[in-house]
Amino acid sequence: MLSSWLRTGVKRAPALLAAALLCLGVVAAPAMARDLDQDEALQLRRAGKLVPLDTLLQEVQRRYPSARLLEVELEIEDGELVYELEVLTTSGQVRELEFDAATGVLVKDEEED
Repeated sequence: MLSSWLRTGVKRAPALLAAALLCLGVVAAPAMARDLDQDEALQLRRAGKLVPLDTLLQEVQRRYPSARLLEVELEIEDGELVYELEVLTTSGQVRELEFDAATGVLVKDEEED
């Protein structure tokens, strides 16, 4: 009986392993984000669907006085508009701040690796 189960189990092992890896890949896959271009951003801003970037920059300066802006991206991430800002602080830290682009709420503030 045990040998019969082992033979069956060994035959099924590749299929079970493939199914497990597929499930892990689906669950562990990072959320896909799409960068918006300037035209899309301008249309959204004119439609009142984006907080002005200046407002977010003021918040960054409040949190990190004299920080230098390195990069700004506007993305659609999981169906939500998101601003990602990278700044260099006066202490030499590179920080990534993520804002909900529709509300201006800070979603994430972490040190970049």
